[in-house]
Amino acid sequence: MKESVSVRVRSQTTHTPSRPFAPGHFKRKICCDLSAFCGLDASLRASDTVTRNKSKSCKEMRELITCSYIDVTGTYVTDRAQFQAEIEKLVASHALHGSESLCKLLRYLGKQAVDHPGIPVKEYQIATEVFGRQADFDPQLDSMVRVQAGRLRTKLAEYYNAEGASDHVVIEVPKGSYAVTFHERAAAAPVHGNGSTTVGWANDRVESAFSTMQRRYLVPGLSVALVAALAMIGWLTWTRRDAGVSSASGAAAISAPEPLRIFWKGFIRGPEEPWVVFSNAQFVGRPNTGMRYYDPAKDAKLPILDHYTGVGEVLAVHNLDIVFGELRQALRVKRGSLFSLDDAKNNDLIFIGSPSENLTLLEIPSTTEFVFKKVETGPQEGNVAIVNVHPAKGEAASYVLGPSNTSLAEDYAVVALVRGINPEHSELILAGTTTIGTQAAVEYVTRENYLSQLLKKMKVTQPNELKPFEAVIQVKVARGVPVESSVVALRILN
Repeated sequence: MKESVSVRVRSQTTHTPSRPFAPGHFKRKICCDLSAFCGLDASLRASDTVTRNKSKSCKEMRELITCSYIDVTGTYVTDRAQFQAEIEKLVASHALHGSESLCKLLRYLGKQAVDHPGIPVKEYQIATEVFGRQADFDPQLDSMVRVQAGRLRTKLAEYYNAEGASDHVVIEVPKGSYAVTFHERAAAAPVHGNGSTTVGWANDRVESAFSTMQRRYLVPGLSVALVAALAMIGWLTWTRRDAGVSSASGAAAISAPEPLRIFWKGFIRGPEEPWVVFSNAQFVGRPNTGMRYYDPAKDAKLPILDHYTGVGEVLAVHNLDIVFGELRQALRVKRGSLFSLDDAKNNDLIFIGSPSENLTLLEIPSTTEFVFKKVETGPQEGNVAIVNVHPAKGEAASYVLGPSNTSLAEDYAVVALVRGINPEHSELILAGTTTIGTQAAVEYVTRENYLSQLLKKMKVTQPNELKPFEAVIQVKVARGVPVESSVVALRILN
């Protein structure tokens, strides 16, 4: 019959800076006094620092000694190269594939954890160093970093619930922080009464709790159960997501008219919500003294105001929100001056406003048949014209408003569906020569009667028949409100 072993443990916490990429990484000194066991006198030097080698040697004695040196290091990654390898494995994963901005963010946060352990990463720091924001970036006005961090957390959860379910090391970005943390999946964390867990700390007193047989089989069994549970969670997550998509599609079929479902199908099928990017032109001056468009030749030394937009853009976003609510799809909204090319590569985009105000359109694929151009001379000087690059029979060479000193009775706008920087994504451009025309362009693609006319002109009856196109619409205006719109030029692209 086996005799019991009484083990007395005294612990002392010491900081171990040998792993700079694990903030708060600690080891404990364990002192053991062992009694004779089965005729074998086993003694270990007291007040010895626990190392991984000694921990391994002690494990070989488990059948004889219930407790000896134990590895109480919490998060453990053998070296810097292994940690970097884990980061790169995530970057190359299916979950993060195509999300260049998230990969860039993950690499940056990982490097900060390695090079500056224990130092929190600031939101401003991420915005300026990762996403190229200007020095006047204000986190209170722009939530871009928080949104990207939230997307990264979601992608990491997807990875570890599916393709990374068997990974030994788990990398996370805890909510409320931008610090990367990592831990061994198999390591069990003591649970406190309040439900919180602590990883990497030994209790001040450790007593023998399991027999040799339990130690040999229980831990592997629990590990297998954990992996199985994670696999099940991943499966349930994906099936629930698929069911949610199916349910959403069914709900949309009930609430959204058929023309809306046909036209917007491409923007509601992806895993990410489309971005709505509204214009906010660059001005100089002040509202109380007068503002005008920024002219680089004249105003290089003047401060730029880029946080004003037209009433048409405001109402346009409202209309889109209503339609996407009927389609059971969320939207993400951002003003043009805060939008980045990195965002343009990985998302479906809806641009509201012409390139003269939505400046992002000057840097990415835009219209080719109907282009915006500022009128430099004549009575329309200063107005924006839509130039018809290849006029067809009966079409005008350009579409422009009357002189600036006359009341606005009509406007023109472009409605165009083009391929994005990444051909897998689409861009919808809704832009008028004035803010009223922009409002009318959005109304044209959010109202059943207008969309029915457009789809009929393009001979589209199913979503897969909708091809890239560019169109010009003429808008009748009464008291600053668009009252009627019609297509005056149309190009279906290859």
